[in-house]
Amino acid sequence: MSLAVVFSRALFGLEAVPVRVEVHVGPGLPAFNLVGLPGAGVRESRDRVRSAILSSGFDFPAGRVTVNLAPADLPKASGRFDLPIALGILLASGQVACTDDTDMAGLVFAGELSLTGAVVSIDAVLAIALAVARDTPGAILVVPARCADVAASVPGLTVLAADSLAHVAAHLAGVSGLTVVAYQTPQAADMTGYCLSEVRGQAVARRVLEIAAAGGHSLLMSGPPGTGKSMLANRLPSLLPPLSHAQALEAMALAGVAGRNQPLDLTPPFRSPHHSCSVAALVGGGVIPRPGEISLAHRGVLFLDELPEFSRQALEAMREPLETGSVSIARSSRSVVYPARFQLVAAMNPCPCGWLGHGVRACRCTPDRIDHYRSRLSGPLLDRIDLQVVLGAVGRGWSSLPLGESSAIVRERVTRCRGLQMQRQGCLNADLAGGALERQASLLPEARQALDDIALRHSWSGRVIHRVLRVARTLADLAGPDVLTRDHVLEAAQYRPAW
Repeated sequence: MSLAVVFSRALFGLEAVPVRVEVHVGPGLPAFNLVGLPGAGVRESRDRVRSAILSSGFDFPAGRVTVNLAPADLPKASGRFDLPIALGILLASGQVACTDDTDMAGLVFAGELSLTGAVVSIDAVLAIALAVARDTPGAILVVPARCADVAASVPGLTVLAADSLAHVAAHLAGVSGLTVVAYQTPQAADMTGYCLSEVRGQAVARRVLEIAAAGGHSLLMSGPPGTGKSMLANRLPSLLPPLSHAQALEAMALAGVAGRNQPLDLTPPFRSPHHSCSVAALVGGGVIPRPGEISLAHRGVLFLDELPEFSRQALEAMREPLETGSVSIARSSRSVVYPARFQLVAAMNPCPCGWLGHGVRACRCTPDRIDHYRSRLSGPLLDRIDLQVVLGAVGRGWSSLPLGESSAIVRERVTRCRGLQMQRQGCLNADLAGGALERQASLLPEARQALDDIALRHSWSGRVIHRVLRVARTLADLAGPDVLTRDHVLEAAQYRPAW
């Protein structure tokens, strides 16, 4: 035949949109044309495809080759179209003939070719696999062998591992078959290297960390250097239960879109960007919008150390994602929405020199410098942080203190508390809003009076009151009662100090 159609996928944010790779080989002066809004990476595939076809023992057609990537109004990027383009040329030129039982409409190809004809790894293979399994039940996905195990993490999808163009062509011709990658149940990574028992002392911080883990609450820790802020934050993932299979797929798909293909892992993500990162690096962006750190921490923990040192613009850009659980990156030609339901954990010093409130070392900062330092964190951003705790300096003899509870023991309580929340309301307490919050966080009269008095004294906004109610609901879940008492409200209010 002189015309062949091969199916592939184009990435649009986290969505993999179906693409028809239509190849026509006709008479005329030798030419190789690509149409259908190909990006720079796709346009360069002409040279890769030509060399790969010749290196695989085939002939490149001497006539006019036209490749159309449909739909034509959808931008295409990356080298993942190399394999379907090369197969389309071989089919259209008659060098490869499919067997009678081969259904090309049920095959989806994605892979980049080297000049030798080898099929090399591609990014976002898990996002492609999820889209194929959702949109085309029964379809078969052919991807590079180096990342086929990642695609095979999607249940109900048949994945074939391709190591070379010649091998794929032999599979279509029925000469030899590609290897079917077996599905393997993912497991959570071993978190014993970060155990909460290694934190000696700091009973209040350990308590707050358990509350944050149990309700999915955001947390800000302030204290002098060496009080264990970073150590505590690094141990928060060890208190969290493993992700569900669907949550892990979503988190790993985001990592793949950002160019980090990795085997499926049920361990919640933990991201800790440096304070010099840009707005685009933190919330996502670029000419072709890519996910930022807040999306890479989806279903996991985002730790921002030295919080006031981050740029004001980057911190303010997190305000909407903290509320909505997603971020919309708008460009003139497209708008991409990435999920960003992360648990924020931040740490900061109380002043620029760090020693304000220390029992031994004196602070050298003037009041103006302290005010300027703290003003880097806006009121609306602090309002969105559920738990805020000030850590004191460790005293003498702290190294001889006994070990506390291990992460495994605390994780059992956290898992039980989270299970109660999901059974009762279908979400964690940190995500309660509107009428659901009023129904689930009902207060006894004395508790309501205590909350009203504290809110009036500190001039709390409605957002802060809702945050306190969510924390109080978690405290009640950890303790057992269904109704929030005055003690729950008072303890929750303690975790919102007046900076």
